[in-house]
Order: sequence, then C-alpha cells, then structure tokens
Amino acid sequence: MGRDAGERAFAEFVGAFALIFVGAGSIAVAGTAGGGLVGIAFAHGLVIAVMASAVGHISGGHFNPAVTFGFLVTRRIEPALAGVYWAAQLAGAVAGALLLELLLPNALTDAVSLGVPALGNGMGAGAGMVLEAILTFFLVWVIFASAADPRGTFTAIAGLAIGLTITMDILVGGPLTGAAMNPARHFGPALVEGEWKDTWIYWVGPIIGGVLASIVQNYILIPRRVGFPDVSPSEHHP
Repeated sequence: MGRDAGERAFAEFVGAFALIFVGAGSIAVAGTAGGGLVGIAFAHGLVIAVMASAVGHISGGHFNPAVTFGFLVTRRIEPALAGVYWAAQLAGAVAGALLLELLLPNALTDAVSLGVPALGNGMGAGAGMVLEAILTFFLVWVIFASAADPRGTFTAIAGLAIGLTITMDILVGGPLTGAAMNPARHFGPALVEGEWKDTWIYWVGPIIGGVLASIVQNYILIPRRVGFPDVSPSEHHP
C-alpha cells in the first residue's frame, strides 16, 4: 500500500478529527450559542459534507468504522486497507476529543460529557441499539446509492446528500441515542471522558445497520463484479 495507504489514512484521520471537533464541539457550545438540536444536527451534517467533498477523491471519505466495514463485507476494500482506515478513524476521533477537552472551558465540556452519545430518558438498551442500526442503515444506504452506484446521484454532490442524511438522522435520533451512527463518534469522546456506559450499542448498532445497507445495495440493487475491485478513489467515494 505504501504512500497511497498513508495518504488515505491521513485523509481518514482528518475527517474523523473534524467530525468530533465540530460535532462534539457544537454540543458543548449549544447552550451558550442557542443552536439546540437543529444547530447540532447541521453542524454534524455540514462537517461531513465538507470533509467528504474535500478528501473523498483520496480515501472515499468514510470517517466511520461502520462504513468501512460495509465496504469490507461487500469486497470493495481489502482487509489490510480496512485496518488502516479503522486505526486512522479512531485516532482522529481521539485527537479531536482531546483538543476539545484542552481548548474549551471545563464548564462547557463537563456539562455534556464532551458530547459522548448516550441514551435518552426512557430509552432501553435494546431499543437504542435498533435505533442506531436503523439510522446507520439510512446513512450507509445513501453513501452507496449516491457515490458507489454508477446509476445514482452525480458523485460531485454525494457529500451533500450524505451530510443531509446525518442531519436528518440526528433530528430524529439525537434526543434518543445521540444518533452517533459511527463507533468512532462515540469512541473518541468516551475515551477522553472515561465514560463507557452502553458502549456496545454504539458499535453493534452501527455495524449491523451498515452491513445490512451494504449488502442490500451491493448484492440486490447494484450488479457486482466478483472479487476486489481496483482500489482507487473513485471506487471508494463514500
């Protein structure tokens, strides 16, 4: 993989870093800025739309272990490269959370536990896991439909479609589970804050949802070649 893998890893690191820095940061400042749920939803959606558009031609702009896992199970990325993506995504998430913790006043970060996704009042763990799976299904479905399916939306605006899907999901699921849809989105802030309650929900739910969406889109709706495709940026646009 060499230099190509390094460039891809750096792109994934920066994208995951930006997601946590902007997304979790928007949660921390929501009370003072008055943005509320709508502001938080659009902050997450905008940062992914921008980052996917900026580096999608380099790494595909996954920024999410569940997305990469979906590419892996549908044989659109080789296992070794998937491992590089996962390491970069988790490292970027931790770096983003650490910088927020250092820069923002403790009163802001402590009040929201640095934006660690958590179940809302009355939400059970099982229901939360299913909701995370459904929300991630929507996200990964749009990723494949808008950027991996040659019959889909023109890839130049795929980042916008993906970002708006995240915004939509947070508007519905934010108060219920935090609408992480991304193990890295939970892992970074959770590691820095030392909060691991219900962690499994934010790994199992997104991975299940991402795998289901990937399988349906790739093996039912998109005619697939057998074996790994050429690993090029165009093949890996989220």
